[in-house]
Amino acid sequence: MMELLSTHYNYIVFAILLGVGLYVIIDDENLVKKVIGLNIFQTGIFLFFITISVRDGGVPAVGTGSESAYVNPLPHVLILTAIVVGVSLTALALALVVRIHEEYGTIREDVVAEVLADE
Repeated sequence: MMELLSTHYNYIVFAILLGVGLYVIIDDENLVKKVIGLNIFQTGIFLFFITISVRDGGVPAVGTGSESAYVNPLPHVLILTAIVVGVSLTALALALVVRIHEEYGTIREDVVAEVLADE
């Protein structure tokens, strides 16, 4: 059991990151914390994709010239793109949070919902 945990710890970290991110998104009313939870969740997804793309004994497909097994570069490229998109979405989400704070004076989701219900 300990050997399995020591060799597959990245799957455990993946599950923890997903759980923590999802908990923060669902549980907290603060919009900034929801954005942070979304980033933690996203990091877990990135870790999962990188983990499943690892191949024991694999080498990069470019410039090695050997006949051994190659590592598929597609998951890494997808994750690199996802990181860029994630940073952009985080910036957009935080800009929306700033705008919500300017409009309603709070960043709590429940207070904003109450204000909208009263209008």
